[in-house]
Amino acid sequence: MLEAQSASSPAWGERHLRLAIDAAGVALWSWNVDNDAFTMDERAFVLWGLPKSASITFEDLSSRIHPADRDRVRGAFAATRAILGDYEIDFRILHGDLVKWISARGRGDDQGIVGRVMFGIFLDVTGRKQAEEGHELLAGEMSHRVKNLLAIASGLTAITSRSTSTTVDMARELTQRLTALGRAHDLVRPLPGNEGKAALLGDLIAILLAPYDDMGAFSGRIRVSVPRMGVGEAAATTLALVVHELATNSLKYGALSVPTGTLDVSSSEQEDVVVIAWTERGGPPVTRPTGPGGYGSKLLNRAMTHQLDGSITREWDPAGVIATLTMNKTFLAK
Repeated sequence: MLEAQSASSPAWGERHLRLAIDAAGVALWSWNVDNDAFTMDERAFVLWGLPKSASITFEDLSSRIHPADRDRVRGAFAATRAILGDYEIDFRILHGDLVKWISARGRGDDQGIVGRVMFGIFLDVTGRKQAEEGHELLAGEMSHRVKNLLAIASGLTAITSRSTSTTVDMARELTQRLTALGRAHDLVRPLPGNEGKAALLGDLIAILLAPYDDMGAFSGRIRVSVPRMGVGEAAATTLALVVHELATNSLKYGALSVPTGTLDVSSSEQEDVVVIAWTERGGPPVTRPTGPGGYGSKLLNRAMTHQLDGSITREWDPAGVIATLTMNKTFLAK
């Protein structure tokens, strides 16, 4: 336990104080309120990225303060003598190509002033500020993602309610669609080198089609052959809906509805677009549908057009449906 220093205790010498200050990462400064002269220790000069000098003014330091913070810091320092008790000012400085955060701390209202000189410390709080910014970004991202998911869930509920005739069918189809979204989000992960978040296209398609295999609808009848490329978070969500709708239609009416049917999913890159070919073979004879199309078709068209800056076309070949998905590379990476 630490006790108050008594007359018989060894005095704290300058060396002991310097060791404690260095261990705390504290830089010392003093400011003459009459002539604006600043005095700093060696750590402070290193912190500010300045050559050590016996003569330095507040204006010299101001030139290193980030332009967005400069007026605020000048005003804060000018007002320190009117502040009762302790004060603390956090601001950014330019250190070469880097931006650092500094916390300046002292006592206002002339407390501790000696011979017209005020004393204080500088602390490098860059790590703390970066952590705070990271937390704010994470909170903002989580809020954005939750709002998006709620909007998608609301839209899917409305669409599914209009495209099914019983509550049992609605519950089943809505659950499958939401599960597809969940699988897509599970794949979204940080990429090395801070390149953003993405899923691999091949992994995304394979995992989205896996539920049908789990239900025993097919066994080894689906072939996925796509180049290695990343799919961004927003695009992964959209593709999850598109793949689920295509697979559901195939399971109901197409190649996956019979034991002999097959499905090939392939992809190619053409300049600034990515093309995915969904080819079904061996299913029931295909006939072109009549009428304006159901809600599933509207969902596919809207998702491809608005979310991926692309399109979806279908060929109603008697041997099997061929769906061609064309997507903008830039949108696919988002």
